[in-house]
Amino acid sequence: MAPGRLICGVDEAGRGPLAGPVYAAAVVFRSTRSVPRGIADSKALTERRRESLARAIKEAALAWSVASASVEEIDRLNILQASLLAMRRAVEALPVVPHEALVDGPHCPQLAVPVRAIIGGDAKLKCIGAASIIAKTERDAEMLRLHERFPQYGFDRHKGYPTPAHLDALRRHGICEAYRRSFAPVMRLVADGHGPREQLLR
Repeated sequence: MAPGRLICGVDEAGRGPLAGPVYAAAVVFRSTRSVPRGIADSKALTERRRESLARAIKEAALAWSVASASVEEIDRLNILQASLLAMRRAVEALPVVPHEALVDGPHCPQLAVPVRAIIGGDAKLKCIGAASIIAKTERDAEMLRLHERFPQYGFDRHKGYPTPAHLDALRRHGICEAYRRSFAPVMRLVADGHGPREQLLR
């Protein structure tokens, strides 16, 4: 990192689940010396370690932000475009303007600052790894809030991913407003008569 240059790491969480928003985070460190130790791709960390690192990152970062795209936006735009939208919102929400944004994956959101896509960036660059940790922990917190509203699905355990227990709960209870209706497993369940139940939407 060149002296004086503000580099923003950006990553998303929640592209694969059947339910809940997709989240993105943006993180800017003052320098490499201010980066907490132990940062890695969020998927390679335990939940407890992610939460501990998320707190350390928020304290050490010059700036960080989180944004999301809703289930309705996912269904309207598709999951890739909704993920890029969440990333753009996260960068735009930063209290500082970075000189460049580095984004995990092969696609770049449209930004007002220079942006580069880096495949495997969450494992290669600490600023992107930090963003992946923040995005994951913030999305997990949202899934716990959804679990309080809809405990029958087990969002606290699978976070919306299509596990066998989750699919079984969907077949038993039908879908609720938290579900991405454009995703094939949900569409199939609706077509088979497991659509919204009125009591779940109140």
